[in-house]
Amino acid sequence: MSITNKMLNKIDDDITNLKDGLYPENIDYWYKKIIDETIEIVPPWLVDKINVKQDPIIPLKFNINISKRAVSYFMQVVDHNLDKMPYTTKLYFLKVQEIVSTNMDKSLV
Repeated sequence: MSITNKMLNKIDDDITNLKDGLYPENIDYWYKKIIDETIEIVPPWLVDKINVKQDPIIPLKFNINISKRAVSYFMQVVDHNLDKMPYTTKLYFLKVQEIVSTNMDKSLV
């Protein structure tokens, strides 16, 4: 196998991995994992205050319904799982963190 073929195979693998990271099923898996881990660490009275629903029309859109008191736990779990995620999924959840932080800042003002 020539160097060109190896490079093309590497590029193909990289593109496939990037593409796979943004499949709705993949994002849904990570949301479930993050929510399950968050529920494990929050106080019992906050367990029912954490919900994520996938939009049926736009599969990459998820509605996060979370108590302000549970946001810090959610953010900790996202931080903990970022290194385990594919690159594009990591970017997605970094953006989720940014949006949640912005909304929290707005509510404080």
